[in-house]
Amino acid sequence: MKILIVDDSKAMRMIVSRTLRQAGFGDHECKEASDGVEGMALVREWSPDLVISDWNMPNMNGLEFLQAIKADGLSTPFGFVTTEGSPQMRQASEEAGSLFLITKPFTADSFKTHLGSILNG
Repeated sequence: MKILIVDDSKAMRMIVSRTLRQAGFGDHECKEASDGVEGMALVREWSPDLVISDWNMPNMNGLEFLQAIKADGLSTPFGFVTTEGSPQMRQASEEAGSLFLITKPFTADSFKTHLGSILNG
């Protein structure tokens, strides 16, 4: 399975990637992007099976990124890993079509819980 990790922090992209491995998803192929604009280009070119995105990023934030994917008519599974998890953000993410919103700091167990059914088929 192909996973696209999108976050403006390289360190956070590395942490997400490491946590995926710790959660038992290390055999999946991962690529990274630093914002929604780069992410959108990779979605179109690489067709990932899952996008894990930060919410707050320059150029195109996570919500705009998800909306752009949907506007392109794509049904790529999408979820957020972000520092904020207010009820309003959770509602906005669900309404836009996000499958999950995991707040930082996160654990391998939280990844197993939210990603298990998506990545294990």
